[in-house]
Amino acid sequence: MSQQGYVTTPPYSQAQPGMGGYPTGFGAPPPQSHYGHYGAPPQSFGAQPAGMLKPAASSPSGMPPPPVSSQYGSSIQQNGAHPQKFPSPPAVSAPAMTAYGQPPQRPAYPSMTQAAPPMQQMTNQMGAMSIGGYGQSPIQSPQSPTSSAASQPFQMPSLPAMGHPPLSPAGLQSPTMSPPMSTNGSAAPSPFQMSSPPTMGHPPVSPTGFQPPAMSACPPMAAGPPMGAAGAPPMGMPNTQPGLPPTGGGGFQQQTGPQGFPQQPGPYGGQMPGSQMAGPQAGAFPGGFPGGPANMAGPPQKKLDPDSIPSTTQVIEDDQAKRGGQLYTTNLRGQVPPLVTTNFTVQDQGNASPRFMRCTTYSFPCTTDLAKQCQVPLATIIKPFAKVPQNETPLYVVNHGEAGPIRCNRCKAYMCPFMLFIDGGRRYQCAFCNCVNEVPVQYFQHLDHMGRRVDLYERPELSLGSYEFTATLDYCKNNKPPNPPAYIFMIDVSYNNIKSGLVKLICEELKTLLDRLPKEEGTESSAIRVGFVTYNKILHFYNVKSALAQPQMMVVSDVAEMFVPLLDGFLVNFQESRAVINNLLDQIPDMFGDTNESETVFAPVVQAGVEALKAAECSGKLFIFHSSLPTAEAPGKLKNRDDRKLVNTEKEKTLFQPQRGVYEQLTKDCVGQGCSVDLFVFPNQYMDIATMGNISTHTGGSVYKYSNFQIQVDGEHFLTDLRRDVERSIGFDAIMRVRTSTGFRATDIFGAIYMNNTTDIEMAAVDCDKAVTVEFKHDDTLSEESGALIQCALLYTSISGQRRLRIHNLSLNCSSQLSELYKSCETDALINFFAKSAYNAVLNQPVKTVREILVKQTAHMLACYRKHCASPSAASQLILPDAMKVFPVYMNSLMKSPVLVGSTELSTDDRAFHRLSVMSLGVEESQILMYPRLIPVHSMDVSSEVVPVAVRCSEERLSETGVFLLENGQSLFLWLGQACPPELVQNLFNVPSLAHLSADMTSLPELDNAHSKKLRSIISTISQQRPNSMKMVIVKQKDRSEMLFRQYLVEDKGLHGGASYMDFLCYVHREIRQLLT
Repeated sequence: MSQQGYVTTPPYSQAQPGMGGYPTGFGAPPPQSHYGHYGAPPQSFGAQPAGMLKPAASSPSGMPPPPVSSQYGSSIQQNGAHPQKFPSPPAVSAPAMTAYGQPPQRPAYPSMTQAAPPMQQMTNQMGAMSIGGYGQSPIQSPQSPTSSAASQPFQMPSLPAMGHPPLSPAGLQSPTMSPPMSTNGSAAPSPFQMSSPPTMGHPPVSPTGFQPPAMSACPPMAAGPPMGAAGAPPMGMPNTQPGLPPTGGGGFQQQTGPQGFPQQPGPYGGQMPGSQMAGPQAGAFPGGFPGGPANMAGPPQKKLDPDSIPSTTQVIEDDQAKRGGQLYTTNLRGQVPPLVTTNFTVQDQGNASPRFMRCTTYSFPCTTDLAKQCQVPLATIIKPFAKVPQNETPLYVVNHGEAGPIRCNRCKAYMCPFMLFIDGGRRYQCAFCNCVNEVPVQYFQHLDHMGRRVDLYERPELSLGSYEFTATLDYCKNNKPPNPPAYIFMIDVSYNNIKSGLVKLICEELKTLLDRLPKEEGTESSAIRVGFVTYNKILHFYNVKSALAQPQMMVVSDVAEMFVPLLDGFLVNFQESRAVINNLLDQIPDMFGDTNESETVFAPVVQAGVEALKAAECSGKLFIFHSSLPTAEAPGKLKNRDDRKLVNTEKEKTLFQPQRGVYEQLTKDCVGQGCSVDLFVFPNQYMDIATMGNISTHTGGSVYKYSNFQIQVDGEHFLTDLRRDVERSIGFDAIMRVRTSTGFRATDIFGAIYMNNTTDIEMAAVDCDKAVTVEFKHDDTLSEESGALIQCALLYTSISGQRRLRIHNLSLNCSSQLSELYKSCETDALINFFAKSAYNAVLNQPVKTVREILVKQTAHMLACYRKHCASPSAASQLILPDAMKVFPVYMNSLMKSPVLVGSTELSTDDRAFHRLSVMSLGVEESQILMYPRLIPVHSMDVSSEVVPVAVRCSEERLSETGVFLLENGQSLFLWLGQACPPELVQNLFNVPSLAHLSADMTSLPELDNAHSKKLRSIISTISQQRPNSMKMVIVKQKDRSEMLFRQYLVEDKGLHGGASYMDFLCYVHREIRQLLT
């Protein structure tokens, strides 16, 4: 066998157009195109130079792997056009895999002479999926009819790593239970076998060197490193013969890999304590024991058990059971917090709360090489203004007077708990750059016998992870204190908005809403001033000075040269001008009641807002309510560029790119003035959200979209969004800097931000729901002793007009062991990073390429774990790190998201809207978006306070007699099975049966019975947890509206293309095996 480096090629022939329902995609990626994180070329796992082609391993006989028969079952979507084309091999060595995107170098096999008989091949291919310990029932190990030398999956119980209870392994139960298989095999349940493989429409290749031609194509799985194979020493004892392959106990003498393959001890050094099994039990390993073949008799089972693959809901439930309701103290470096879905209380003891900062892993690799080897992105997701629950301490504000905050002279890091005081307290060493600084006289304090300052616990900046400093004039624009911010409401009064009743609705709401403007704690009223503009083709400004009896209107019709016609009386205090403002809000709907004007402008409206804030010398926010493509003659006029023929072409990226010119300059002006733009759009047709929403995204604002707005259906939904948007806590004119200790630095930054240079993250505003994702790269070696330190400093103007600095500090571990990195990964943070970096990449690369990069990196991360952290085991097993075992389901869901799925059925605006909204999501919001909650309502305990436990997000979990609630943070569905009990329908909706239920109902009637109260309480609890309001859609089974609901069942095949979770897992597994050979 020739030994060369490998190139990660898909294990199928080249001409595959795509995989399992993805229009084109997972087939042959183009030559190395990278984005964001994926800068490094694919790493070779061998010691050979990366980038050389490696032949696919031949089977033991020296023959090439046989092509697979294409007689797939009818249920399988056959996606490849050439099921039998493998490049033909030289006589003895194996066929070389061709590089991405190039045609096979040699002619394809002319016939299928070497193929196994189709049915036999099929059974062999799917010869079982043994999955370590997920589901409730034990799962048997796979049968391998072909050869007794095939490596058998053998897993010790997977580790209780990272806050998950230990899982029961496949084919081996915990010592307390009875052995799963009888010795002669007769009583053993038959293993999972499939008559047709769930491969994603591609013939599998048998990639591993020591594999018989028929190995299972779909993965047996283990969570966590399967602890050293049989006979590994118990935990804590050294392996006496590290150089030898593990020998099996109990007469089982098969190798789990090639001869002489050294046992890789798992990160915990062998077997779990408590499982006193020296070797596998008889019968657990088919093929090696008498009676093994007996298990093979009988017809193969048709279907894999979906319970046997890792379940997100189970992981969430386990973490809640283990860590829910507990106090999480932040005094340890690099500790992994509970999941975002778990309820816990945080006590700050020196590191920022996970509400403010979460990381993709809490143990960074020490060297660049290790980071490149595993390709796990190193990133933190920072939500600087995150809401702090009532039962946790709010941030302390530290005021150092005119001297201002204490900072390192060299790197400008702020005083924090990581600084080391020396020389009796007269000097301190900066933890970030190691520079030694003098302690200012007024800040001096003696050290105790431990070398800590005696005032340690009296100073938040020395003992807490998060706190605020009052900023001095040096931190203010032009060295003078800022004015309080202003909110300007800008209402599109064109024909559409008047006719739909929207203008009247907004005006009525503002009368009461302005009483609830955000205010500083402890103050009587809000310092925020308000102003009003209406517009269509021209703009109308209103003077609402409190001295006036009637509001005055001023019209600006020259939209090319925008100016604000009045200074005094435009921005006012609502309490003082309440009567005039209410008068105005009563008049606006009537004033434009008989308008026929349907054309609108947009850029001049934003420009007017910026100019008004400039004139008032303050920062602020524009609330723009807009309904159509701005086609009127004016700067920023947009043309319709909605061309779905571009989907799945090289030019698809242009659909996501904003139109440039006026809008680029406008964004810059907004950020410069601290003017954030919140855009509420009410489109009936294409509106170019990619361009209009782009201003919001770069100014720290939000986009809200209500397609085909109808007051009775969408009114409450819109008003709830508006109320939350106006009331939420927020900072203005913000600038953020992320500093790190030596050895690594921030490189890529994603979020609702603007960047003029590589370090300053500018945000015209930042609210409690906006998160910024920061990626780090090494520029030197990190040390295990000092760890990795991150400090996020945010300078902003508070709602009362005070300039402040908000500081968040976090310390992480560093390790030269990859197993530590994988053990402290956080799947929810990883998927947040991948979603943002992929959504950023679609601006510059074809969607298809981005999908391919995602799959390659997923496979690479898992293959690296398999190679370096898991014990040797059968190549046919998919082994996942415990902390990442549900990563594939999230990744598959991301691939099926509107942005990446590449379907012409989705509207361009919907895709652009989805892209923009994800860019500023926190970890909690991206988690629920990628894996919605499906809650069974029919079986809920009406006497209990808690929300019922969710079930897996798949059609298989629905039942005709059931009622299910599905939410993903943006949509809320109530699904009703066609046979759900009439008494439940009566209790919930007050109608005798489903047939009487109207489909356009958007809220539940308030009925006085336990079921109705409980369901309304669940919906209310969910709504309070989410930043956006969700309109409830009632879906009856087999109705047309069910199609919309089904696209959120992320474990199933995608509605617009995209694989099921099971198919994706098989696909990734084959990619991993490819990488490992």
